Amino acid sequence: MIVRTDETLDVDVAGSGTMRMHLFRPAGDGTFPGVLLFSEIYQVTAPIRRLATMIAGNGYVVAVPEVYHEYEAAGTVLAYDPAGTDRGNALKVAKPVAAYDADAAAALSALAAHPACNGKLATFGVCLGGHLAYRAAFDPRVLAAACLYPTDIHSGTLGEGKADDSLARVADLAADMLFVWGRQDPHVPFAGREAIRARLEECATPYEWHEMNAQHAFLRDEGPRYDPALFLQAMTLTLEFYRRTLR
Repeated sequence: MIVRTDETLDVDVAGSGTMRMHLFRPAGDGTFPGVLLFSEIYQVTAPIRRLATMIAGNGYVVAVPEVYHEYEAAGTVLAYDPAGTDRGNALKVAKPVAAYDADAAAALSALAAHPACNGKLATFGVCLGGHLAYRAAFDPRVLAAACLYPTDIHSGTLGEGKADDSLARVADLAADMLFVWGRQDPHVPFAGREAIRARLEECATPYEWHEMNAQHAFLRDEGPRYDPALFLQAMTLTLEFYRRTLR
C-alpha cells in the first residue's frame, strides 16, 4: 500500500497554543481507522517516521504530534545524543500532566475529523509515548491502545512535579490495551511491570501482555539496541490487535 508521508496539520490546544501533527496515510481513496502515535522524548525523528509509515501502510491514518510543542519550535527534532536526551528528559518532567492530556484530546478530535479517517480511533506509543498512549485511552473515543515499553507508569513520575495518577486511574481506561515490554529494560524493572499488571487484573481491564528478551527502545531502528526480529514480532502483535479491536 503506497503511503503519503508529506502532510502536517496544526492543531489548536486550549491553553498551550498550536501543536503540529505529522500525518501518514494510505495514498488511495477510502477511509481508515485512525492511530494517534506518540513518540519518544526526541519528538518526530526518522525512526518514528518510519514506524508511522509502517503502520499507515497496513491501512491506518497515523497522526504523530510533537509532544513538546509548547517548548520547541514546530518541526524541532531532538538528536539521539546526550544533549538531546538531556533536553527531552528535562521537558518530560517540566510539562504538566494536564497539558499532555489536553494535547491528546485535541489530537484525537483532529484525527477523527480528518476526511481519510473512518472515526475509529486507537493509540500507539513507545517509551514516553507508550505512557501517553495509555493516558489517551482514558478518552472513551479510543478503542485500542498499544503501549510499547511505556515509562513512568509504575513510578508515577511523569510531568511537572513527577506525580502523575496514571496507575491509580487504571479503572478509567476505556480501551482494550496491549502492552509489550523488554525484560532487559532498566526503565521498567520486573517489580514495576508486576505492579502495572496487578492493577490491570484488579480492575478487570481487557489487556494483552507480552514480554520479550529485549532492551529499552528495541523498536528504534537506529542504535545498538535495535532488534529487527523482535521489531517484526511486536508490530505483528500490534497489527493483529488493531485488526481485532477496530473492526
